[in-house]
Amino acid sequence: MSLHPDRLLDRRRLKRGVTIWRALAILAIIAVVVVAVGRFAIDGSGGRDHVSRLWVNGIIVDDPERDDVLNEIADDGSSRALIVRIDSPGGTVVGAESLFLTLRRIAEHKPVVAVLGTTAASGGYWVALGADHIVARRGSITGSIGVIYQTAEISELLDDLGISTEAIRSGPLKARPSPLEPMDEAVRKVTQTVVDDLHDQFESLVADRREIDRVKVSSLADGRVYSGRQAFAANLVDELGGEAEARAWLERQHGVSADLRVRDVSYGDGRGIVARLGSRISGALLPDSLGLDGLVAVWHPDLAQ
Repeated sequence: MSLHPDRLLDRRRLKRGVTIWRALAILAIIAVVVVAVGRFAIDGSGGRDHVSRLWVNGIIVDDPERDDVLNEIADDGSSRALIVRIDSPGGTVVGAESLFLTLRRIAEHKPVVAVLGTTAASGGYWVALGADHIVARRGSITGSIGVIYQTAEISELLDDLGISTEAIRSGPLKARPSPLEPMDEAVRKVTQTVVDDLHDQFESLVADRREIDRVKVSSLADGRVYSGRQAFAANLVDELGGEAEARAWLERQHGVSADLRVRDVSYGDGRGIVARLGSRISGALLPDSLGLDGLVAVWHPDLAQ
């Protein structure tokens, strides 16, 4: 059956339009692939020399996936150095310790330099000690060398509500301290010994990594925070500045050109500017301390209130 001439022309126009859009779609896909491959190469992948950069933001916790990615960097010959950008009030003791040890393993293969941002206190400073060189802004908040254990006690509130609790324990110190009952002297004493032991580990680390007399470290490690300028005067950091000064140190001391491109370390759900922004927003909405359990090395002004 023959088509009307006008309808036949319409079908031909439609077919040409579909063909054009298909061609444009194919060209767009090719362009995206070319740009992605080019950016992948520019960022230092594919065997090209580069400087790796790790962002440590928010509360620091134990993260095996992060450590696995960092261990790969240690074995990556194209990664000439690692810059650690720290903007954190601290976190769990285990989280800071594990990241510190990972940085020291990387330092066996290539230079590691830490750049302190607005806050790099307590566990954040613990992590910084894993670097070969520490750079801080004059206004950075750092230090807070110490460990804290916090718990709440709501037994009187439960009494007012007519709620009673009971616990069957294998020993008098099991699951103590507990928010459901007052802390007696025996519980307070044994908890204090754990805090003191972890604090001693922190002090020893500062004395060893910063080459400061242990007596002086004890006077510095009373939990107070320092400005970057104060920390520099106390030999807690090596230099005042930012990433530019860190790059200059890498070039001066290790021959790592300041012209090498920087490649951000990504892991998990793709840590980047979006993830960092999300972390800051969530931190503003919910106190970071709500996500912590157990012994922590963290600085937060609200904790003292």
